[in-house]
Amino acid sequence: MHERSLHEHAEALRKGEYTCTELTHHFLDRIRKHSDLNALITLTEELALEQAIRADERLARNEAEPLTGIPLVHKDLFCTRGVLTTCGSRILENFVSPYDATVVRQLNQAGMVTLGKTNMDEFAMGSSNENSYFGPVANPWDRKRVPGGSSGGSAAVVAARLAPVATGTDTGGSIRQPAAFCGLTGIKPSYGRISRFGMIAFASSLDQGGVLANTAHDAAAVLASMSGFDERDSTSLSNTVPDYLAILQKPLRGMKAGLPKEFFSAGVDPDIQKAIEEAVKVLEHLGVRVVEINLPNCNASIPCYYVLAPAEASSNLARFDGVRYGYRTTNYTDLSDMYETTRTEGFGAEVKRRIMIGTYVLSSGYFDAYYVKAQKLRRLIAQDYLQAFEQCDIIVGPTTPTTAFHIGEKSDDPVKMYLNDIFTSSVNLAGLPGLSVPAGFDRNGLPIGLQIIGKYLDESSLLNVGHQFQQHTDWHAHIPRDLT
Repeated sequence: MHERSLHEHAEALRKGEYTCTELTHHFLDRIRKHSDLNALITLTEELALEQAIRADERLARNEAEPLTGIPLVHKDLFCTRGVLTTCGSRILENFVSPYDATVVRQLNQAGMVTLGKTNMDEFAMGSSNENSYFGPVANPWDRKRVPGGSSGGSAAVVAARLAPVATGTDTGGSIRQPAAFCGLTGIKPSYGRISRFGMIAFASSLDQGGVLANTAHDAAAVLASMSGFDERDSTSLSNTVPDYLAILQKPLRGMKAGLPKEFFSAGVDPDIQKAIEEAVKVLEHLGVRVVEINLPNCNASIPCYYVLAPAEASSNLARFDGVRYGYRTTNYTDLSDMYETTRTEGFGAEVKRRIMIGTYVLSSGYFDAYYVKAQKLRRLIAQDYLQAFEQCDIIVGPTTPTTAFHIGEKSDDPVKMYLNDIFTSSVNLAGLPGLSVPAGFDRNGLPIGLQIIGKYLDESSLLNVGHQFQQHTDWHAHIPRDLT
């Protein structure tokens, strides 16, 4: 049952092959069976069964929507009413949200069933899911390796077939990179396409919610329900949400794909380069014309990102002070000491590092030298993409320079860890949509991701290309050996 796609589950539920309640029990049992992955922080069994019963009632009345009764998990920074929302941090270890994030509310209204909240890098800061207060998540393809981050828990759940789909967030690659590491389809839509209300902020100008699924078809169905204008989010766009599913079958003939030479540097693993070259041949077979393009400033995206994102984080995380909610130290002498000790005990090492960097670059005497310069560079990166899209409709290349690495392998070298986002962070800086789809395996049997980048608000083309690619390949259909 768990090997079926979201679309196949929806068909089976409508035909009465099994009930939503039976499907929910099946996935809850699988989650408990594979708890060694440490992929979930909270299992919402009671809520899930209540939602499943309501979904069965909607199906019986012929009032079901396409996603009614489909189980999912949420990344644990989407506020969920009456449920723990921890952000993978000690400082929110016992925080129960009093309201639902817009994404959660919209998917609840669509009739989906929430199985739980997934493990993640603390406050979405990380590329390996080793920075969680609740411990690292294991990659289902090799439990000694990382699943990627910060949405690593969501990726591990879907890759292990513990749920058909998961929500995630992407600030510099945190959906696409774990999708690549775990052999999944992961999409980060354009900035503003999905409401950030109730999505606890890391870097407000970069964060965007998205989907991790097994196929582009499944991702399109969920993305459509997540998207849309929200008056409670000032960055939310009022643009009409396209019918993503209707566009999936559009032929690719005549489309132009840009291949940036900067994405094929000496740092790319040879197995990945070979897999991407083979994937490009598939696209050419489907009628896509490939042209070489330049993104001259994209190699500067990592230093640019790691100035701007920490700067925004230092501001956003100032609210966690032990006064209003969350963890508060029991050992302090006065208010100032309470602030300092609470944050010292409540935040992990990576979060503290980024707060310190962010505070430094925003400080007097360094603001112009670092923050303002990074903002100017961000504009140049965005202009590079605008110029590139004058020559092509989409941009393709590797999602990551390497496949999943061993747990602990890069923990002592933050810069080496940050370089995992070399091909993804520029997309966030420019506010563009990005999709990662499975494109092969390396010599160790680890998944490889093909990244497809689109024009602003053109998620449709990415999903169309991803779907057509998956109609002619079977990389997305592979399941970790011991989890079938």
